Amino acid sequence: MGFRPLHDRVLVRRVEAEEKTAGGIIIPDSAQEKPQEGEVLSVGSGNRDEAGKLVPLDVKDGDRILFGKWSGTEVKIDGEDLIIMKESDILGVVG
Repeated sequence: MGFRPLHDRVLVRRVEAEEKTAGGIIIPDSAQEKPQEGEVLSVGSGNRDEAGKLVPLDVKDGDRILFGKWSGTEVKIDGEDLIIMKESDILGVVG
């Protein structure tokens, strides 16, 4: 892929939502909410603090994260739907 996020931005691929309930009922696409979990594909170099020192991001490539419902900007890169978001939009890293 020819894309690298800048500064405190992160490139994320959504993790697909379950299409069945625990009871086996299939949920149609129109009724599914977009998942708020994703996999970090690429991270920027970080921000600079007041002294000019580079502060790296807390997340790294391959991390599974949770993010807010309206976080980030959806983009299409190499035919794949991805999200670019700031690190501050990330709620936490999953296990």
